[in-house]
Amino acid sequence: MRLFVGLGNPGAKYANNRHNIGFAVVDEIARRHGFAPWRRRFQGETSEGTLDRERVVLLKPTTFMNESGRAVQEAANFFKLAAGEITVFQDELELPPAKVRVKIGGGIAGHNGLRSISSHIGNEYRRVRLGIGHPGIKELVHGHVLSDFAKRDRAWVEALCEAVADNAGLLATDKDSTFQNRVHLALQAKGIFDKDDDGAA
Repeated sequence: MRLFVGLGNPGAKYANNRHNIGFAVVDEIARRHGFAPWRRRFQGETSEGTLDRERVVLLKPTTFMNESGRAVQEAANFFKLAAGEITVFQDELELPPAKVRVKIGGGIAGHNGLRSISSHIGNEYRRVRLGIGHPGIKELVHGHVLSDFAKRDRAWVEALCEAVADNAGLLATDKDSTFQNRVHLALQAKGIFDKDDDGAA
């Protein structure tokens, strides 16, 4: 069994923020794979289903980003899951838009959602880093992540969510590098990346 956590802030005000791309991805996983209706529990919303014959619980914490770890810990305790059975989908400033990188453990790079999760369950969970680009100046970061995607971004955001959702079963079965490659190829096929783009960050 696996726990897939999408990070974001609850409420319509934040729904289209760059910071909420984690919510968007798990919503798309639920949609594309026919997961059960969302219900409120574990200080969040959950939906259950199966990916590649692996039972998966999706979780969207409703604690606001900075307290995401409370919801993750509550769900992990209930299902008796170790950190290694938890995958977190997060926005990543240090990657260009639509780039995806998967890693286990490592630093939190100033991400408050990851900081909260690491403080509650330790650091050895999987992170799916979803590139949203950097505004270029440190002082602009806060406004950048909490502002909505621009209209010109919608095509790649939707394509990214669809590609991640289509290949999510690979994450549930620990095929991280295959997942990363398949997502990149899917986006390339839709013209999101140039054909000579090798996927390097």
